[in-house]
Amino acid sequence: MRIPVRAFGVLAVAALALTACSNDTKTPEAGSTAPAATLTIWADDQRAAALKPFATQFGTANHVDVQVQAVSKDLQTNFVTAAQSGKGPDIVVGAHDWIGNLVQNGTIDPIQLADSQKSAFAEVAMKAVTFNGQVYGVPYAIENLALIRNTDLAPNAPASIEDLVAAGKALKDAGKVTNIMSLQVGQNGDAYHVYPLFTSAGGYLFGTKPNGDYDPADLGVNKPQSVEAFKKIAALGEKGSGALTRSVNSDNAIPTFTGGKTPFLISGPWAVADIKKAGVKYDITPVPGFAGGKAAQPFVGVQAFYVASKGKSKALANEFITNYLTKPELQVALYQANPRPPALTAAMDQVKDTDPDIEKWLAAGKGGAVLPAIPAMAAVWDPFGKAESAIVGGADVPSTLAGASKTITDAISK
Repeated sequence: MRIPVRAFGVLAVAALALTACSNDTKTPEAGSTAPAATLTIWADDQRAAALKPFATQFGTANHVDVQVQAVSKDLQTNFVTAAQSGKGPDIVVGAHDWIGNLVQNGTIDPIQLADSQKSAFAEVAMKAVTFNGQVYGVPYAIENLALIRNTDLAPNAPASIEDLVAAGKALKDAGKVTNIMSLQVGQNGDAYHVYPLFTSAGGYLFGTKPNGDYDPADLGVNKPQSVEAFKKIAALGEKGSGALTRSVNSDNAIPTFTGGKTPFLISGPWAVADIKKAGVKYDITPVPGFAGGKAAQPFVGVQAFYVASKGKSKALANEFITNYLTKPELQVALYQANPRPPALTAAMDQVKDTDPDIEKWLAAGKGGAVLPAIPAMAAVWDPFGKAESAIVGGADVPSTLAGASKTITDAISK
């Protein structure tokens, strides 16, 4: 599941670096020449599994021992800690909103792509991996939220959030469902998932500079339009319509939908495998906005490969991600391991004919906001999420947002 990494605390990873995936090393056959170099890649479990056969091919072709190591938890934090101590990999795979933090910590290098290579990717994907005018990663997948609808319960897509709430309430009143909708909030909130509603109601997180980059000096959390936006969100909360509730969290949001307890789920491509496994008939449409408001604007995220600044095989790492990862075959394999729209246009063209969901996800993300990769965004997630949760539970909107804004501002100014 795509949940942006919020924590940047220091975790010990010496044991991980020594033990992870020891059986992934390619052992030369008897009588063969041992590989002259080693290339180490860190990825999460699913991407590590998809990468292994291609890593082996690359290793064979280049006489390199390629080790693909699966890091199951806290990949970004573990990478920063290991990289700064000289025990990190040569390549790490992760979300584009890591970039600001990784650059600030001196753990990844810019990469060089030819103009022809850049143009082979979706425009939003290249925009996402560009930070301070430099390209820092090779993108491979695009992701955003959409409205997933149980078509047996809700055959028609709602035109607005108000229509969604009315349809869900009618089903709940009839005893057919227990929840009007499923959008994860939990006790700590979730800025990523509530953002489409926040923007539709007029709120914003950061303003932008003349060149289009996010401006950390222009924090919108406590501006009048954001306060009004959260008043509308509060009306969906536990003291309002009950469409949003803290009892729905990251653990049960998708099961609530797959179990037939709600007709509507706001989630991303990572939810589809469970939905299909449950046999739920579904459709995917853009997240509806408030009636008379702006279009709901989800965050658009990109998954990418990065070259570690302190990697021991930087030349090989650059060769792998700039000339090997840019081939459609590898990007298609990554899609098959975890179906999210490929960032490479040629790979997208290969998979969209067999997966009708691809075009629907892209349509839902059209006009979305590229998830901020600036370091200041790390200060937003926790206070904003907790403010959302409190407001959904009935807390006073102006004072709650004022407190969150001060916490964020203080953290950014440190």
